[in-house]
Amino acid sequence: MKSIRRSGAVNTMYLLIVVAVAVMSTLGFLLFNMGKPAGSAGSGNGSSNTPLLMYCAAGIRPPVAEIARQYEQEYGTRIELQYEGSNTLLEKIGIVKTGDLYLAADESYTTRARDRGLVAETIPIGRMRPVIAVRKDSTKNITGIKDLLRDDVTTAIGNPEQAAVGKKTQKLLTKSGHWNDLEKHVTEIGTFLPTVPEVANSIKLGSVDAGIIWDSTVAQYPELQAIRTPELDAGTADITIGVLTSSETPMAALKFARYLTARDKGLEIFEAKGFEIKEGDVWAEVPEINFYCGAVNRRAVEPVVDAFKLREGVIVNTSFNGCGILTGQMRTIRDEQQSQGFPDIYMACDVYYLETVSDWFQEGINISDTEVVIVVPKDNPAKIKSLQDLTKPGVRVTVGQPDQCTIGVLTRQVLTKEGILDEVMKNVVTETATSAMLIPTVTTKSADATLAYLTDTLTAADKGKIEVIRISSDAAKAIQPLSIARSSKNKNLARRLHQAISQARDKFESAGFHWRLNGDLTTDKPKKKAKSAEK
Repeated sequence: MKSIRRSGAVNTMYLLIVVAVAVMSTLGFLLFNMGKPAGSAGSGNGSSNTPLLMYCAAGIRPPVAEIARQYEQEYGTRIELQYEGSNTLLEKIGIVKTGDLYLAADESYTTRARDRGLVAETIPIGRMRPVIAVRKDSTKNITGIKDLLRDDVTTAIGNPEQAAVGKKTQKLLTKSGHWNDLEKHVTEIGTFLPTVPEVANSIKLGSVDAGIIWDSTVAQYPELQAIRTPELDAGTADITIGVLTSSETPMAALKFARYLTARDKGLEIFEAKGFEIKEGDVWAEVPEINFYCGAVNRRAVEPVVDAFKLREGVIVNTSFNGCGILTGQMRTIRDEQQSQGFPDIYMACDVYYLETVSDWFQEGINISDTEVVIVVPKDNPAKIKSLQDLTKPGVRVTVGQPDQCTIGVLTRQVLTKEGILDEVMKNVVTETATSAMLIPTVTTKSADATLAYLTDTLTAADKGKIEVIRISSDAAKAIQPLSIARSSKNKNLARRLHQAISQARDKFESAGFHWRLNGDLTTDKPKKKAKSAEK
């Protein structure tokens, strides 16, 4: 049995040859399509006359090919598919830097592609696990990894430098202590192959007695049966599709990616082919999601949402308001058991107002924070210098309404901590429904002072109309969390909007917020606050 020797030099040369051939085929595809009309990245429904070029792990070919044919029949967009091992494709994409989509057999490759700047968005599809595969009529009595080391058993394995299943096998069996012996045995009397289908076909044809392939691949071959082992069960491979940064028609690419990962479209085919699928969105040619957002976040968030809608070709129904009003609307929708209108994603002005509806949302991520400050007219006629000055007789103060907005809750927390709540409330002349309505009470001089968010003061301060007095109190900080509704039927789309917001540090800092994330969505979990003011 001819083996592929896995010395570093041979493997590197082999991979370079494979990539070179793949690059030439891609260049041929590009030359063939030169001069054809280009699809519009800004078209309203993501349709394109230009084919989409998709790189697909060879082991996932059966469902992807069927989905691509179905999509072309429904929408007229041709999907050009190129199949190789996941790593071979990744290296190829890194060289040619062209194409629209990348579907690897293991999420680790998509993650590497993203880290290298080759992939923008990712969407989950399903999960696979490596298994030993043998012919159903095999008489070798193979039941576990140790049987693959027998002198009378020949085995095929995916090359770890090319195929995801090979890399996963190497990792799992290195951990279990079997890899070195198996690698030596396969090198001597077995074979390493570049793709999962080649391993499966070798078993099917009797060229080898056994192989390690994905459980979903076994389901495609009626002649084969899967043998699960504890060593291989210790790891699974998550399948994701990535939209390449090189795509010239990202809206069209995202539309097909949504179709392929929709629970009532592509995922039905994946499941029928033996794949373990993940929760997908409901298919819609132009999907809609609802986004409830506390008014304080608007200046930072709105341009991010606008760019997201343009790239994705989707509708985002935004509601910017006081968080008390927003959570009240949520309760009404729930109480009346309405089928529409509940937010898919919610960004609160402070963790307090996410906690009040936490049963309906996944755990939130803290994105940013801002301060509660005292705001006075530029000439400060009442000579306000501190919170204590707000208790002076005749001083006109405005605050947020606690049942309607977070600034109202935080204001009362600050004043309560300072022991002056009752005295200040005697001087309150107006309570507003949102934080944005507080600053005008000072700029119009209908109030001598207000308690507002620092971020809301920037525009007026730039125009020289107000002065800002900082408050030295831990209670004067508002932390803005972002979360996805448990009930959302479009969680993947909501996650991508979540991701877009979580990467918009420049927008938040230019709007006056302090950024809390450090590149990892799990970096800063919300801190729980008491629900004493919940209505």
